[in-house]
Amino acid sequence: MMIDANNPVIELCIRGTQAEFRREIDQAHGLYQQAWNLAGDPYEACIAAHYLARYQPTAEERFDWNRIALEQAQAADAEAVRPFLPSLYLTMGHAYERLGGQTEAQRYYDLAAALGVAHQGVAERGVQSSTEGRAK
Repeated sequence: MMIDANNPVIELCIRGTQAEFRREIDQAHGLYQQAWNLAGDPYEACIAAHYLARYQPTAEERFDWNRIALEQAQAADAEAVRPFLPSLYLTMGHAYERLGGQTEAQRYYDLAAALGVAHQGVAERGVQSSTEGRAK
């Protein structure tokens, strides 16, 4: 399934990404928030939450938005979200890693790898987190 660049939610996320490239982070965050507010179905909500997670002020909030993105993906049409799953899994893995949940992080990295997107996971990097979090 092709991404519909004319979808208003997708368009806002594209504009947000363009703002990121220009280092206009506040504008990017605002565009992602608009996309979330406009999302009318799980597919759109998945995409908006995925982008909105990027600029949350804490690791916990990034984790929450990544979790929301995955929940919305699970509620959406499987074919529609299939192209996004590797990225969703990688960002969820990173969110767990930031909170000290190395085992869960590796599980999500493995899910992404099973879809053809290899990632040097926690074990390969020897990551040790000093951060305590609820994701352990």
